[in-house]
Amino acid sequence: MIAFIGSVFSPYYAWSGWRDPTHHCSLNVALYGKRHRRWTMTERNRSALQRTAQSLTIGPSSLTWDGTHLAIAVAERGAPVPRRVRGHIRVTATAHTPWQFTLDEAGRHRWWPIAPTARIAVAMTDPQLTWQGQAYLDTNAGDEPLERGFRCWNWSRATLPDGKAAIFYDVIRRDGKEYGLSLGIGTDGTVQSLEAPPQAALPATGVWRMSRATRSDAGSSARVLETLEDTPFYARSVLSTQIDGAAATSVHESLSLDRFRHPVVRLMLPFRMPRVWWW
Repeated sequence: MIAFIGSVFSPYYAWSGWRDPTHHCSLNVALYGKRHRRWTMTERNRSALQRTAQSLTIGPSSLTWDGTHLAIAVAERGAPVPRRVRGHIRVTATAHTPWQFTLDEAGRHRWWPIAPTARIAVAMTDPQLTWQGQAYLDTNAGDEPLERGFRCWNWSRATLPDGKAAIFYDVIRRDGKEYGLSLGIGTDGTVQSLEAPPQAALPATGVWRMSRATRSDAGSSARVLETLEDTPFYARSVLSTQIDGAAATSVHESLSLDRFRHPVVRLMLPFRMPRVWWW
């Protein structure tokens, strides 16, 4: 789930000349499963946006943060199949980090892993689903479109047996320079630099042939357990890796900004990212 103010993947925002981020807001909800697969990312204008230091409302959905718990009320409609997606989600942070990281030399792109370890309780009414498990909470902010700053990136996050979160962020900037973060974040929020394991190649996605790579201990193998999203410019996957000598299951993302900025790809996006011009 991602809440956007100034949706970085919005074709409407790009076509506007990146003028007013508050005029391009959306709540992205992705549910995976054989029976209950859903996707929502309806874009709304500034009249649908309300925000305070503790809350964010985008149209009929809202998020409220009290410093430890993030309460989310979802009332959306899916795309391209317009099925309802409704329910309540509660994320409880078990660790907080005070550190914000810049991903480029000019500081235009910033990433903050607010709660690298957390718990989640999901109670959906449409579709009817309930579960509890591990969670993760972060935020990104930027002063320019992503494709101006980067060519591509790979990101992953795993929970190790001691409860520590291992996060790897590898980017190739627009000027061709490579930059990476390799972090171990403890259950108390302590952030430490990890010695980055070597990069491990992964098979391209099945449909759009998105390239993927991750970090895994030398001599170990990294495997794709499941591909959750296979799009022309973005892939989300579940991986089996080894980190610091321990077997780990990682959530992994690959993003190609070179593909994303292609005009044909932008014309395809409204099928999954519709825009409503009213509240």
